[in-house]
Amino acid sequence: MKNKKIDKQLIKNIAIIVVVYAVVAGLLYGGFLTRQFRSLLVPVCINVILAVSLNLTTGFLGELTLGHAGFMSVGAYTGALITMNLNLPLVVEFPIALIAGGLMASLFGVIIGVPVLRLHGDYLAIVTLAFGEIIKSLINAMSVTNGAMGLSGIELHANYKHFTFVFILTILTIFAIKNMVNSRQGRAVCSIRDNYIAAEAVGIPVSKFKVMAFVVAAFFAGIAGVIYGHNVGTLKPTTFDYNKSIEILVIVVLGGMGSIKGSIIAAVILTILPEVLRGADEFRMLLYAIVLIAMMIFNSSQLKERILANDIVAKFTKVKKEA
Repeated sequence: MKNKKIDKQLIKNIAIIVVVYAVVAGLLYGGFLTRQFRSLLVPVCINVILAVSLNLTTGFLGELTLGHAGFMSVGAYTGALITMNLNLPLVVEFPIALIAGGLMASLFGVIIGVPVLRLHGDYLAIVTLAFGEIIKSLINAMSVTNGAMGLSGIELHANYKHFTFVFILTILTIFAIKNMVNSRQGRAVCSIRDNYIAAEAVGIPVSKFKVMAFVVAAFFAGIAGVIYGHNVGTLKPTTFDYNKSIEILVIVVLGGMGSIKGSIIAAVILTILPEVLRGADEFRMLLYAIVLIAMMIFNSSQLKERILANDIVAKFTKVKKEA
């Protein structure tokens, strides 16, 4: 019965993916999208990857980190330097850049994660924010990254013309994070979030699993950075400041902590919304703020809690009537 339920859910997810891709690809290649909305397709995928990966540490691990943009910048610059210095076909060059960017970001995840994840709560948030700024300062000071001038002339291997490839990478990221959360290791990570002391008491190596979640999230942030660099064609250190980390965190919080589906929906909405409201002139920010508040009130996690609360109340009422 359990296997049948899993199979049905898998078939349902695949069907949703196929339908979404078919609709977007039909609009894109059919010429129905304007230049403005064509340019948003890849940024939507990038924000989905960033939000889902950050949700692994913030939502499922339960640790507030504000250095995700730092890992993104490491991946972006690593991937850009590789493609700018290699003269190989696209099918070889770009995958190498993706893997190298992800691995370099995960290496920084280990360097930062081992000492930092001994902290908790606000202290962890402040230290990860500081490390993100340190990474930005290092990039700003290095000659290989062209310092404050940034890199330009990066080959556009990930613009809307390569949407199919970027879409596949996004789906692979979602499935990788989802499968990890549902695995034995993922359950250990969630147990740390639920009760740190109890998890440690039953023999779960807390530090090991915290670093593991941190490194995996950094890896996918690095991949998102590589895609970003090859989408815009230019990189500057100021792009990856603490505001970018907070922007990703806002997507995760609005989508629901620990909700992958919520992170995807929030990433799509918050990426498209500013462009949709561009014609609203002076009311643009007001409408944007209203939508954010509405999403915060009706996000998926709170909705689940309300449904659960209603079920408990209904069962209690039924028992009371029968008594």
